[in-house]
Amino acid sequence: MLRLRLLTWDVKDTLLRLRHPIGENYSALAQVHGVQVRPEALTKSFHQAYKAQSKHFPNYGLSKGLSSKQWWADVVKQTFRLAGVHEDRLLTSIAESLYREYCSAQTWELLPGARETLGQCRQLGIRMAVISNFDMRLEKILSHCNLRHHFDFVLTSEEAGFAKPDLRIFQRALHISGVAPQQAAHVGDSYVKDYRAARDAGMHSFLLTAAGCANRWEREVPKEHVLPSLTHLLSVIGKG
Repeated sequence: MLRLRLLTWDVKDTLLRLRHPIGENYSALAQVHGVQVRPEALTKSFHQAYKAQSKHFPNYGLSKGLSSKQWWADVVKQTFRLAGVHEDRLLTSIAESLYREYCSAQTWELLPGARETLGQCRQLGIRMAVISNFDMRLEKILSHCNLRHHFDFVLTSEEAGFAKPDLRIFQRALHISGVAPQQAAHVGDSYVKDYRAARDAGMHSFLLTAAGCANRWEREVPKEHVLPSLTHLLSVIGKG
């Protein structure tokens, strides 16, 4: 059993996931503003807008002087423009509404076993924290979903100034906690941004995969490091 002093977590698609696809959320909100756009069209245009924005303004455009709120507003507006909606005042209202909505608990749901696993890790006495490529809203989202109290601190890529898989965000978390990397482990759903990056930072790590799904990285990830569900974590960790 692995003895740990610190356990860090990714959030999106590890602990929390969206209740509904982005296209459905955007379409429903647009209807509130009197605009009819098919969810399928918005899903496609969102991926295009998000990819382009991430390429030109990585990590919410911090190095370019953008705020994360403005970064997301630009993504939303471009999503709707690509889907055929061009009225600027309307797009601003939709973007502001979506920014607030994605901070609410109604937009998110816990993955199976998340609350139980976090609670049992706390009972073991293991310190826990978040390392996530997310903006400043994450603290509120975790609070609204009744998860914030599990963590000593929440380190987002916006706050750190570095996004996973940059090793510096993991090193920042280790520095904050005062824990050596060999006494820490990270849990996430991305091989590159979570599993591999944490290992490159000297930490242990575990890769959460959807149960029954093929693992593209099975040759690189030992079976004992793969979590088909969050509850499997409890069988391989203990307090250091």
